[in-house]
Amino acid sequence: MLTAREIRQRYLDFFSRKAHKIAESGPLVPPGDDSLLFTNAGMVQFKDFFLGEEKKDFTRAATCQKCLRVSGKHNDLENVGRTARHHTFFEMLGNFSFGDYFKKEAIAWAWEFVTSELGLPADKLWVTVYKDDDEAAEIWKTMPGFNPAHIVRMGEKDNFWTMGDTGPCGPCSEIYIDQGESMSCGDSCGIGHCECDRFLEIWNLVFTQYDQGANGERKPLAAPNIDTGMGLERIAAVCQGKKSNFDCDLFREIIDHAAELAGVKYSESAPDTNDIDTALRVIADHARAAAFMIAEGILPSNEKRGYVLRRLIRRALRFATLMGVEDPFLYKVARKVVDVMGETYPEIAKRADFIERAVFEEEKRFSLTLRKGLDLLENELRALEEKGEKIIPGEFCFRLYDTYGFPIDIIADVAEKRGFAPDYAGFERLMKEQRARGRENRKKAGLLGNGKDAKLVEVCRKLQSEGAATMFVGYETLEAKTPLLALLNSDGERVKYLEEGETGWVVAAETPFYGESGGQIGDIGVIISASGAAKALTTSRPIPNMIIQQVKMEAGEFHEGQEAELRVDADTRANVTRNHTCAHLLHAALRRVLGEHVRQAGSLVDGSKIRFDFSHFAALSAEELAAVERDVNRMIMADLPAEAKIMPKDEALAAGAMALFSEKYGDDVRVLRIGADSPESMELCGGTHLTRTGQAGMFLILNESSVAAGVRRIEAVSGWNAYNVVLNQRGELNAVAMNLQAPIESAAEKAWALQEEIRKLRKNARATPSAEIDEARINESLTEVGDIKVVSMELKGAGMKVLRELMDKLRGKFEKKAVVCLAGVENGKAAMALYVSKDLHEKFAAPAAIKEVASIIGGSGGG
Repeated sequence: MLTAREIRQRYLDFFSRKAHKIAESGPLVPPGDDSLLFTNAGMVQFKDFFLGEEKKDFTRAATCQKCLRVSGKHNDLENVGRTARHHTFFEMLGNFSFGDYFKKEAIAWAWEFVTSELGLPADKLWVTVYKDDDEAAEIWKTMPGFNPAHIVRMGEKDNFWTMGDTGPCGPCSEIYIDQGESMSCGDSCGIGHCECDRFLEIWNLVFTQYDQGANGERKPLAAPNIDTGMGLERIAAVCQGKKSNFDCDLFREIIDHAAELAGVKYSESAPDTNDIDTALRVIADHARAAAFMIAEGILPSNEKRGYVLRRLIRRALRFATLMGVEDPFLYKVARKVVDVMGETYPEIAKRADFIERAVFEEEKRFSLTLRKGLDLLENELRALEEKGEKIIPGEFCFRLYDTYGFPIDIIADVAEKRGFAPDYAGFERLMKEQRARGRENRKKAGLLGNGKDAKLVEVCRKLQSEGAATMFVGYETLEAKTPLLALLNSDGERVKYLEEGETGWVVAAETPFYGESGGQIGDIGVIISASGAAKALTTSRPIPNMIIQQVKMEAGEFHEGQEAELRVDADTRANVTRNHTCAHLLHAALRRVLGEHVRQAGSLVDGSKIRFDFSHFAALSAEELAAVERDVNRMIMADLPAEAKIMPKDEALAAGAMALFSEKYGDDVRVLRIGADSPESMELCGGTHLTRTGQAGMFLILNESSVAAGVRRIEAVSGWNAYNVVLNQRGELNAVAMNLQAPIESAAEKAWALQEEIRKLRKNARATPSAEIDEARINESLTEVGDIKVVSMELKGAGMKVLRELMDKLRGKFEKKAVVCLAGVENGKAAMALYVSKDLHEKFAAPAAIKEVASIIGGSGGG
């Protein structure tokens, strides 16, 4: 019986022998691709190859790709654990050709692998082809041992692949295995007739041979491609004779561990017939997904990828309650995932402790409200049942999410088994409104980046297709004379001229301006030509090989093709460069002081400050902040060399250079190494940097705060900005010391002494009764009897003197139709004062009234 590890290795070895480059799995977060939340197929890391936007020194590749499908058309979440095949996280085996081999080789090698390498019986294998793809059908008929009667032609829905409405597309051919009549769903069972697991698809071969235009016309590609995908979990189950993916060796160790922790048994029941088995499958699947997501720096939150992770962890915890587990539980299962898969994927082994902590913190947070939320949901379902309704209102679903953190998936899991369904549309409408409010608030707080303008990306890609490109020369110089390749107006449309007063964009053949990326803002400066001058307001990099400047025309005009001089603002660049290098020093210092789990989670480096987000679960103590700040300044004072050099990515990573999962890197990368023999910091970075750390001058931490669960933020300054902070603080300290009439060195001690004195005076003041009383308390004590206002108050510690003073003030406030009674106790003796407004004297007399009231406490009164 082949293990999953053996299948994975056999696959890669097989295609290595067929002259394929074996590429490492790309990250789960597609670098530089905002169109996808997660990598959901093996071809994602090669997307630019298929689009013709990137060239490599190889034309064949094979991978085992980490994938996650939880959103959009690939949303399998509700089926996970309830079917034999659905997963969130899975591994996809794939081989690819970029204008090299085509159908004949792809089909022949697929057949050879499944029959010779995996030993699957040829008589049990079937294939589908696109209804018009005679070429593929004829090739299949020539495969040794293949039964031509086992070819099934399918329509466009099943056997034609498109990347979108336009672009590369083509027919596909799928390999199926007949698992036997015991898996049959009945007389109509068969490929294309049902979706049962008797005929199980194991491999999809996509023949990308057309380019589809906006009008639907498909033209042959000059260089057709091959894109294949075979799920490792599925093929492992087939090779191991298992009817469910969850019963193969990729899952069983994790499932058995979860069952042991919960004190239950896994019975390998048919999917969706046993709540315990379903729960264990869900937990194993979600634990795998959570471990790999957290390893890439994703942490639970209410936004995008973080929200997906939160849903998975909380959904798993809810399924744990079906087994009687009420406390955090998934974090232990996630640790088992690391034990099982860490050798194959070292990135999760390196972050094992952090993965465990991240899952635990999220579980702990949700377990506090899980039971309350389930109780409320149960009450709602009962109420709906009594009314004969089956739709759970979107407002209720949103309230359960907003107040108790219940993702809609949990509501659906609980409700649908009982015949209810959430109002998804109503829930999503309220969610969109909340997200919009959140975006607006973050925008006001300055927490949103500019992102990439789609129009600029489109125009730049068109320019690139025409042969235009920008060479960045800003590492070596701050000035360059160069032709203006293109001009764009403020709407991003290409124009021949930019005139005085206009705002637009300039695309030059060379530029010393750094385009905003990697957290570093774009350069500013001036651009001058023989016919005009402009301020460069910012610099962007819409696509990898093109840097463009946003300009405001100050005088004259620019016209396309003319030569211009581009000058970067030297002072701003110097400040940005200091801050950027210090951001790297800060990252290294945080990892030394707090631990290796710390990873950059975002940054903003401009001319005034450093904003650095990082993964960590607790606020930093004053001692930790001091240690981090001291460590950064130690590296600055040591005047270490900071060298940036280009090297192969694989070589850089092998040498220990850190990379960000969210960034897209080429085969050759720029590595910043700080320190000589034993580097203090080594990271992949394309930004501008100092040549020695001493040029940073000094470093100060201004603030440390929370950004989200598990993400902290430090704001800091360096160089002249840090010096100015110290200068201002020294001036403030001098002023404080002068006002305290104390030397600077004892000003703090004097301030503490004054604070203590003030505290004692306030305490004494609170203990001393006063005739002052606020309006709010008077209103609280006011009632109305008919049309008469009655005020009655007790003033603790007040004697008759204080009561009379207060009564004099209240008489002016209540001149008509009012009765006021005040009471207090001073030194164990009761005192009471009563006032009746003049217009009531015919009905009530104050002396008589006070006697009646005072008699209740055994006293008397008059006057």
